[in-house]
Amino acid sequence: MVKQQYITLYQQYAHIIKEKSAPLLNSIRDAAFKRFEELGFPVKRDKDYEYIDIQSSYDHDFGLNLNRVSLDVDPYKVFTCDVPNIQSYLCFIVNDTFYANPEPKISLPKGVIVASLNEICTTHPDLVKPYLFKNMDWENDPNQAFNATFAQDGLFIYVPKNVVVDVPIQLVNLMHGNDDLLAVNHNLIIVEEGASVKLLVCDHASNEKKYLANRLTEIFVGKNASYEHYKIENTHNQTMNLGTVLVHQDDDSRFLSNTLTLHNGITRNNITVHVDGQNAEAIVGGLAIGDKTQKIDNYVSMNHLKPNSTSLQLFKYILDDQAKGVFTGKIIIKEDAQKIAAFQTCKTICLTNTATINTKPQLEIFADDVKCSHGATVGQLDETALFYLRSRGIPINEAKLLLMYAFVHDVLEHISVDAVKDRIRLLVEKRLRGELSKCNGCVICK
Repeated sequence: MVKQQYITLYQQYAHIIKEKSAPLLNSIRDAAFKRFEELGFPVKRDKDYEYIDIQSSYDHDFGLNLNRVSLDVDPYKVFTCDVPNIQSYLCFIVNDTFYANPEPKISLPKGVIVASLNEICTTHPDLVKPYLFKNMDWENDPNQAFNATFAQDGLFIYVPKNVVVDVPIQLVNLMHGNDDLLAVNHNLIIVEEGASVKLLVCDHASNEKKYLANRLTEIFVGKNASYEHYKIENTHNQTMNLGTVLVHQDDDSRFLSNTLTLHNGITRNNITVHVDGQNAEAIVGGLAIGDKTQKIDNYVSMNHLKPNSTSLQLFKYILDDQAKGVFTGKIIIKEDAQKIAAFQTCKTICLTNTATINTKPQLEIFADDVKCSHGATVGQLDETALFYLRSRGIPINEAKLLLMYAFVHDVLEHISVDAVKDRIRLLVEKRLRGELSKCNGCVICK
């Protein structure tokens, strides 16, 4: 039984996990383990996990770095981001361990902290305690319970009141090792009142080993603050990524998320946003390009708790061969959340008869003065448009590429960092041409 092997693992090694972790990270560990013991992993009979089997992905003899042994790689020497003209503050999580930048090329504003969560929980517990685990629903979500049981480290970002971070912070999640590995980490991001920051998350894998990552990120966006979260997954067919992003927004805040899955094995992105303030804005978008037997599952829950706010969900899929896509999008408007404008769209192009997409757009509205819409479309490339392009002398492959690129254009337009947008456009084009799209500057990925 898959669940039992992790129950036994925790029972045998809980003392080591706690010894290597800060007391704050241990504060709910035993309770989360007991809840995981009761819930187990999500199974296909669960309505939110019915299309992709998550449980079977854990059924493997993965290695875990419970003793926090330093790896034989210096990520700052083997990885060089080749995004032209981008200046970013670079940091790494190798498997599940944060590696601080010893010689950052960019200086952050005074008071901004980018560090190991485990370290900050020890050195600044009063800063972390009001936020850590507060966005989580580990009592009901088995993935979150598993994360709280085994996570020992992660990224911590703190942006003080009214501080604007002009350059993006870039986090590279690098799966690396000569054995099959499981990585579990917990990230915490705090953006105080009037502050602003952008985070670019890049998921990479160093070789063709089987990797499984369970990564959870809690984000708190204060009053009149702005936070942008870009995630680019570019791994390989043997990688499974379980990513959870949990967001809390205050009055007049702005949150933007763009999740781009360019190359993967099995991916599940869980994004839950609580718009707990008036005049707030939330935009959650994503693009997924899949072929072979790749699986991409995006689950979004947009919760409006206060009046006078807006939200948008926009996801596009292009699926080839036997690739499988899943989109579950929820808009939940509570009774007191009047005058909400919330919109949701998911569109898919299936390039073959064997590619599949399952979409579940949902509205749960308990207020009577709102403006909402949701919709999903599935189809193939427009034959009329394809004929028009070919009649103008454009070869069929280039004509298809132009139509596919035009299809995803509006998702990419939500990227506000021009250098990142230009680089992602290039990666998307290469991916649509069937080329590998690993960053050329990464020595490990060559």
